[in-house]
Amino acid sequence: MRQLLNTLYVNTPEAYLAADGNNVKVLIDQKCVGEVPLQNFESIVTFGYSGVSPGLMQKCLDQGISISFISKSGYLKGRVVGKPTGNVYLRRIQYRLADTQAASLEISKNFIIGKVYNQRWIVERYIRDHSFQIDADMFKKVSESLKNGIEEIRNAENMDVLRGVEGNLATDYFSIFDQMIINQKEDFFYHGRNRRPPLDRVNALLSLTYTLLGNECASGLIANGLDPYVGFMHVDRPGRESLALDLMEELRGVMADRFVLKLINKKMLHADDFVEKESGAILLKDGARKRVLAEWQNNKVTTIEHPFLKEKIEWGLIPFVQAQLLARYLRGDLDGYPPFLWK
Repeated sequence: MRQLLNTLYVNTPEAYLAADGNNVKVLIDQKCVGEVPLQNFESIVTFGYSGVSPGLMQKCLDQGISISFISKSGYLKGRVVGKPTGNVYLRRIQYRLADTQAASLEISKNFIIGKVYNQRWIVERYIRDHSFQIDADMFKKVSESLKNGIEEIRNAENMDVLRGVEGNLATDYFSIFDQMIINQKEDFFYHGRNRRPPLDRVNALLSLTYTLLGNECASGLIANGLDPYVGFMHVDRPGRESLALDLMEELRGVMADRFVLKLINKKMLHADDFVEKESGAILLKDGARKRVLAEWQNNKVTTIEHPFLKEKIEWGLIPFVQAQLLARYLRGDLDGYPPFLWK
């Protein structure tokens, strides 16, 4: 199994990153405020306006370390990666299947089955653990809808039908998302998805964590020789990593939504950790973002038994492992793509 390496998060907007031997230095006002071995990391993620020296960029390219640039609002601006890994034959299979409606539909069904299955068990856990703090009858109704929806997904005859079923089930799931916020309800609420920019604190957290998760899905696909820009369910669009978005669907609930709810319900963040801009955008303050990133990294090193492999692995390896299973399916080593089913 692949070793889970760290991600270097650079949270200070005015930071500049440079190479010193095989170390990465963090400079502010031309003064070194930190230096760490580059070999400890598999990726670097910067927020704000951080710059990177050509020398460090070359070392990262040589060592297969990606550099991602994310805006303060949580939007991915771009990524620097080295040459593709794996072999071109795998990517040729990916492209052919992406252009085949029947093949794309079967793979997409499994992505969405994983998504809905995982959302249902998030709902079931709330019924089990918080029945006196929520409308349990409404949660049971949504859980039943999600359960029945899996059969609808399996029976979808084309991609439009699949997208329609997925959209309806997502509406059911998010109709009770606000109730999943147990604490700090006056300051944290969910009245619908908004982004670019996020207009409330919950959406600010969702935007950030979805970007982090999408970045890790893209990295996992690249590491397994797949092209993150050519998807099966998400249509091609210039600059959009469609396959990363496909893979991300089954992981949104268990890796991102639960994480955001944990931050709020365990009072790891508070209202004063956010700032409102003149445009109405709600952004995390730098110190709060640092705490969020530290907790995200802590979550990645906790272990879980993978439901398909039956092996103990770190949570942070789930995107890589799912990308690996997808590559094995495309090569013909598996009869179908096995989505990540959490319970």
